[in-house]
Amino acid sequence: MNRKVRFSNFSIRRILSNDLSILDNARLRLLYYGLALSFFTLSVILADVIYQHHIILSITTGMMLVSSVALFKFLTYRPRWIAISHLILIVATIANLINIFIAIQNVDVVTVEVIIMIMLFGFYMLGKEAGLIYSLLNIVPVLTLLLLQYSNNYVLPFKPEKVDQTTTIIAVFACLALIAFIHSHFYNAFIKTIKELKETSDKQTELTAEFTLAIEKAQKSSEAKSEFLSTMSHEIRTPLNAVIGMSNLLITGNPRPDQRENLEVLKFSAGNLLSIVNDVLDFNKIESGRLVFENTKFNLPELMQNICGGQMMTAQVKGILFKLDVDSTLNRKMLFGDPTRITQIVFNLVSNAIKFTADGNIAVKATCIEDRHNRVTVNFSVKDTGIGIEQKRLNLIFEPFIQESTSTTRQYGGTGLGLAIVKRLLELQGLKMKVTSKPGVGSEFSFNMEFPVATEAFEPSTSNLPQITENGQTLSAIRMLIAEDNPVNVMLMKKLLSKWNIVPSIAENGERAVELIQYGNFDIILMDLQMPVMNGFDAAKEIRKMPDPKKSSIPIIALTASALFDIRERVQESGMNDYVSKPFIPNELFEKIQNLVANPTISKFIVAGKPVAPQ
Repeated sequence: MNRKVRFSNFSIRRILSNDLSILDNARLRLLYYGLALSFFTLSVILADVIYQHHIILSITTGMMLVSSVALFKFLTYRPRWIAISHLILIVATIANLINIFIAIQNVDVVTVEVIIMIMLFGFYMLGKEAGLIYSLLNIVPVLTLLLLQYSNNYVLPFKPEKVDQTTTIIAVFACLALIAFIHSHFYNAFIKTIKELKETSDKQTELTAEFTLAIEKAQKSSEAKSEFLSTMSHEIRTPLNAVIGMSNLLITGNPRPDQRENLEVLKFSAGNLLSIVNDVLDFNKIESGRLVFENTKFNLPELMQNICGGQMMTAQVKGILFKLDVDSTLNRKMLFGDPTRITQIVFNLVSNAIKFTADGNIAVKATCIEDRHNRVTVNFSVKDTGIGIEQKRLNLIFEPFIQESTSTTRQYGGTGLGLAIVKRLLELQGLKMKVTSKPGVGSEFSFNMEFPVATEAFEPSTSNLPQITENGQTLSAIRMLIAEDNPVNVMLMKKLLSKWNIVPSIAENGERAVELIQYGNFDIILMDLQMPVMNGFDAAKEIRKMPDPKKSSIPIIALTASALFDIRERVQESGMNDYVSKPFIPNELFEKIQNLVANPTISKFIVAGKPVAPQ
C-alpha cells in the first residue's frame, strides 16, 4: 500500500495497491465512493431537517456529515481501511441510537434500512466477528425500544420530532442506494476473486505438472549419472586393476634398484588415481542420500590399529613421528557402530595430516570421555604440525573440490573431497567437526561419537583361521574357475594365482562359466560381473539353481569394478558369497579365498539364493 501520498491527495488510484488482494482493493473503493455518496446524501438531508427546525436530527446528521468528510480525507491520505470502517460503524451506530431513542422515539422504515446497511457493511468490510458485534449493537436496542413501547414504559419529557414525507423519501432512497451499491460492488469483487482463484488453480495445476515432469527428469538424470559413474568406474578401474596388479607382481620379482624405483612411482601414481576415483564415487554416494550406516560389533583399539598401521609407514618414509594413543578403557569393549565409515573418516583425516606435514609429528587419539557402561562417548582427534589453515578459510576446506588455496592444490594435489566426505559422514550422524588451526604451526581435527557397548568383552583372536597358507600344499589342490572377459585381467590373475600354486580354469563369459560348472568340479569361482553373453549376476543365479547340491552351493566371489550403490545387495540377491572391488588388494582376495575354501560351512549360509556375506 502506498503510504507516501500527500495530504492534498483526493485520487483513488494513489491509495490502491497491487500488493493488496482484489477484496481489499474493493473495500478501499467502497469506502471512497461510499463516503462521497454519503456526503452528498447527508448534505441534502441536513438542509431539509434544518429547514424543518429539527434540532436533534440536525445535530446527528451534521455529526455524520462532518465525520464523512473527515474520514474521506483520512482515507485519501492514510488508507487504513480497517480503522476507517470501525469509525464509520461507530458513528452510524451512535447516530442511529440517538435518532430512535431521542429524536423520533420510534422505529420506522429508515431505521430498519440503516440497521441492514450497518450489518452488510460490518460483515463485508470487517468480517464475521465484527459484523456480528455491530449488528447486535443496533438490533438489541431497537428490540428493547419496541418492547418498552409495547408495555407503555418508554416516556420522555419532550415530544419526538416529526419527519415529513420528503425527508423520509430522501433517507429511504439514500439507504437503498447504499445497500444496492455495497451488494453490487462486493458481488463484482467476489466474482473477480473466484475467477482469479480458478486461474491460480489452473496455473498451479500446470506448475504441478511441470514440477512432476522436472522431478522425473531429475530422477532420470540422477539414474543416468549413477549409470555413467558406474560405467566410468568400471572402465577406469579395469585398467587400474592391471596397472596396480602388474606393479605388485613386478615389485615382488626382485627387480633392480632402478627398476624398483620406477615401479614404485608407477604404483604410487596408479594409487593416487584410484584414490581420486574413490573420492568422487564416495562423495556422489553420500550426496545421493543412498548411504546406509551399518550397526555391527567391533573393537575400537583394533580398528584404530588397522587404520593407522599403513599410515605409520607412510609417515616414517617422510620422516614424521607418528603416535597413536587409544584409551586403555576401550581395550576389552565391543562397540556397536559402522567401522567402515569410522575408517573412512579417520583415514581421510590422517591422510590429510600426513600430506600437509613436511616434518614434525602427528598424534592420533581416541579418548573415552564418558563411560555409562552400556554406552560410551569417544573423542577422536588428529593433530599435526603441518602448514595450518587460515582462520577465515576454515569453513571453506569442508566444501567439495576446495582446498585451503590454489597453491595448496598445485603443491599437494588431491581433489579436495576428503574433508567434504568427512563432514557429510558426520552430519548424517548428527555430529560436528571441531577444527583449531594456525598457519605454520599445525591443525587439530576432532569430533565426539557415541557408541552402544556390547555385553560380551573383546577377546583377541589366538587362532590363525583359516589354516591354508600361501606356501602350503593345500592351495595347489584348489580347483578354481575364473569368469573374466578381459584378457589383461586374465593374465594378471594367472600370474597372481601362480604365486599361490593355483592353476585356474578360465571362462570368457557367464554362459561359458555355467557350462564348465555343469561338466566339471570346482572348489571356488571368481566371477566378473560385467561380461558379454551372460553377466555375472545371471550366471550366479543359474549356478544356484543346479540340482547337484555340491555345484549349487559352490562359493562364489564377485570381482567388480562397478560403482553402483547397491552392489552389495545385488551380489547377495544373485546368490554370491562375497565380492572384491577392482583394483583389489591381493591379501584381501587371498583372505576371502581362505575363508570360503577352508571353512565349508560358509557356503551353507546360502538360503533361498540369498547368502550372508562374510564380514
